[in-house]
Amino acid sequence: MHTPIPAGNGMQVSGANAQFCRVPGDARRATMARLMPRTNPQRPQDASLSIRHWPTAERPREKLLALGPQALSEAELLAILIRTGTRGMNALDLARHLLVEFGSLRGLLTAERARVCATRGLGPSRYAALQAALELARRHYQELMAARSALTHPQATREFLRARLRDLSYEVFCCVYLDSRHRVIAFAELFRGTLDGAVVHPREVVKDALSHNAAAVILAHNHPSGVAEPSQADQVITRRLKEALGLVDIRLLDHLIVADGACESMAERGLL
Repeated sequence: MHTPIPAGNGMQVSGANAQFCRVPGDARRATMARLMPRTNPQRPQDASLSIRHWPTAERPREKLLALGPQALSEAELLAILIRTGTRGMNALDLARHLLVEFGSLRGLLTAERARVCATRGLGPSRYAALQAALELARRHYQELMAARSALTHPQATREFLRARLRDLSYEVFCCVYLDSRHRVIAFAELFRGTLDGAVVHPREVVKDALSHNAAAVILAHNHPSGVAEPSQADQVITRRLKEALGLVDIRLLDHLIVADGACESMAERGLL
């Protein structure tokens, strides 16, 4: 039998084609050159080669520093977070494998802890690092929301709520409390339910709004079903909350519904 010889593109050359191993000198090198595909000399031939041996411009971290994070693929960004690979895979190989294994970046970041920790190349330490990165993104959006008027910069509020609520598997009901200039005072999760809904008590909403000395409120809840369309129940509870808050001179500015990739405004639909 003849030992298979790597051909550089993931294929293998074996059998009769491997006979060139017995050809000496220049003839052997010429045969090798004909069988090997032409590749970019700046890229490493071996995909599992440690990234530190790659040309500088090809390394994810150096590429980010030179071109900015927007120039990197999801796999390259993920490789920077996980830092090192595992046996037979460098960090970038592992990142690509994980994106396929979990279906997407979102699938990886929202997967159950037990599944992530049991996946080859991950474990508790890397699970913690990924969750920390996700929480930093959420807090970044919260700071942007808090620094701006919820009315003059509504997109900041929506981005924060999307990041906070879209991936939950159960329904939660939240309030964003605002001062008289519509600047954010606080964000609070008041009620938590199941996949199908959460029970909302208007008296508790009013009590919490008064405790924050709020002048206005934006309501928000998620639809784990992935459909952001306001239901009849959503419209009924919104009217009840508007009336209850109005009794203590607190304005209800909007009720936002977060679902998969969407954030619908009941105010913009004329449902307040």
